[in-house]
Amino acid sequence: MCGTDSPASINKSSLPSANGNDTRSPTCSPDHVLNLEQGDPAVFESYWRKMGDRCTMVISGSQLMSYISDFTNICWFMEPEFEEAVRRLHRVVGNAVVDDRYIVVGTGSTQLYQAALYALTSPGGPEPVSVVSAAPYYSSYPDETDYLCSRLYKWAGDAYEFDKNGTGPYIEVVNSPNNPDGTLREAVVKNRGDEGKLIHDLAYYWPQYTPIIRPADHDIMTFTFSKSTGHAGSRIGWAVVKDKEIARKMSKFIEMCTLGVSKDSQQRAAKIMGLLCDGYQNCKSANKSDDLFFEHTRQIMAERWERLRQVVERNQVFSLPKYPKQYCLFSGELIEPYPGFAWLEAKEEEEIDSQKVLRGSIKVQGRTGRRFGVAEKYVRISLLCNEEEFKEFLERLSTIKSMTSNGH
Repeated sequence: MCGTDSPASINKSSLPSANGNDTRSPTCSPDHVLNLEQGDPAVFESYWRKMGDRCTMVISGSQLMSYISDFTNICWFMEPEFEEAVRRLHRVVGNAVVDDRYIVVGTGSTQLYQAALYALTSPGGPEPVSVVSAAPYYSSYPDETDYLCSRLYKWAGDAYEFDKNGTGPYIEVVNSPNNPDGTLREAVVKNRGDEGKLIHDLAYYWPQYTPIIRPADHDIMTFTFSKSTGHAGSRIGWAVVKDKEIARKMSKFIEMCTLGVSKDSQQRAAKIMGLLCDGYQNCKSANKSDDLFFEHTRQIMAERWERLRQVVERNQVFSLPKYPKQYCLFSGELIEPYPGFAWLEAKEEEEIDSQKVLRGSIKVQGRTGRRFGVAEKYVRISLLCNEEEFKEFLERLSTIKSMTSNGH
């Protein structure tokens, strides 16, 4: 898939072609569809490649063999080193309150989302609990919610509509910064008393994407290793939970699904998070920021957004959201967000399917706004691809002059 940046694709892109002219990798050749639909975080590989062997760890055949990590912990399959690393990382960044909170590890935040829904709705009532999120909402919420055909809960769509017309118990999923449009969000459904419960999906609440305006402090907060450091292949996520019983139920759900979470992945994540935190502690004494992860990756995202805005402003076919600068507690500066996705809106007044336009005219695959609960004139494009793919995307996007002139 074009959203990956494997060593094989890197090596191929550096080799000359048979005719000596085009050195692009096969996935970026002019006749190939550039797949920017997925949020595969290949953009961060350059940083970790620069770290060399500093994250390397060796696990012998006799290590990590048991199911059990710590039976005294509610989440008994969580490695103590992983829990310590998670708490340390949040304290360094300042993006979440972790003192006097329970940590639950999962196989990515997707599993934790299901675990949270189960914990908040079991043992169940006469009707499934409505699950809502404000549009444009993350495109996978509807499928993930209804995938198990649970009698405990059901997807009920846009939180704005539910606020006006919905009735009964509900769970609102607050995605902040929001995927797809990058905005910081609060709960939408108001004045419902004890009927409503909240899940805060904070996958992108990290300094490379957004200002850290306050330490998040909510009942259930989910995070993912894939978007914090870029290590999507490790399949690690975690939840920060206030209530002991909710944490216990979430842990039980994961136990029944997968009998725990890979210890190998947990140990690798702990090693990488530890190295990241060490860099910030060391830089305070050495006054050095060259090798700091969040500064390095934020600069990459800032440059990508600057280049993208230049192309979009020149061709006047799409518009992009404008984000206000806010004070970031982590950096100590007034900065603007640089989301992991571009939320493009077609400027044409007529009804336009922007996803079809991009695929048909310049062979770029995005994700239609319809998947996010809004109009087809919107399309989401991943900015987390490798540099070669990003440059190819900008070149292709610059060739669009208008929707109608491209045959749509």
